[in-house]
Amino acid sequence: MAATYQTVTTADGRQLEYLVTGDPAGHPVLFHYGTPNCATEFSALTKLATDLGIQLISYSRPGYATSTEQPGRSVADAVADVEAVLDAIGVDEFRTIGWSGGGPHALACAALLPRRCRAAAVLAGVAPYTADGLDFLAGMGEENIEEFGAALAGRDRLDGFLSALLPHFTEVTGESVAEGLAGLLPEIDRRALTGEFADEMAATFRRAMSRGIAGWRDDDLAFVADWGFSVTDISVPVAIWQGGEDRMVPFAHGQWLAARVPGAQPHLFADEGHLSLISQVDTILADLLELG
Repeated sequence: MAATYQTVTTADGRQLEYLVTGDPAGHPVLFHYGTPNCATEFSALTKLATDLGIQLISYSRPGYATSTEQPGRSVADAVADVEAVLDAIGVDEFRTIGWSGGGPHALACAALLPRRCRAAAVLAGVAPYTADGLDFLAGMGEENIEEFGAALAGRDRLDGFLSALLPHFTEVTGESVAEGLAGLLPEIDRRALTGEFADEMAATFRRAMSRGIAGWRDDDLAFVADWGFSVTDISVPVAIWQGGEDRMVPFAHGQWLAARVPGAQPHLFADEGHLSLISQVDTILADLLELG
């Protein structure tokens, strides 16, 4: 059955799309997808959420798919959007997970919504660009180094860089998705990005970028700017999951977060990549339910 998207109007008048799948009476878990990505339904994840008794909630950050863009947004600004979605659904307390570029947004919920956010999991999530003791770009594939270099050069440079990539993402297929990410994929991630997962990943790329690069651009700019909170202020339980073969978000990012987030529970695997970690999502979600 096709996913059914809903829309909520934010306090500042933007339209924000969201999606609820899994068990409608289950434990609410808000999933922040990566960059560039949007609210989507991965069939295996939906089945797993149903089996685990999870009401799986996702939303498209501003500028992705049909969500109104929000130029200049910070990572912390996601919290108001999360609350708008949760209020529309009628959810008070929740747990959250953030994958890749969704990781900082999950951490924002943990830091700034301690009354509502019971626990968080970060899956291959990026650390702050300004992180003390971290070389942010070290270990990234050349494509990501160029992308973040453009972000650091400013909005105009980044606009040009991402606009050149847009045709690939709006036309990508399951067969071509790995080719487009070639420099960012170690062998373990190439093996993961096949079959139904590749088809669904390509479909969500197409949908996320269907109205342009605004969401992707504003994610990148937010990552290299002040996030609007400190990870050291987090007081709810957090699990950090990271792979040593990751070329999109290097292992050092997970190590840094595991060492700086108070009480963080590290799950650091030398032999996993960025996409291959998804094979452990059953364990990750079960662990999240036990965290808090």
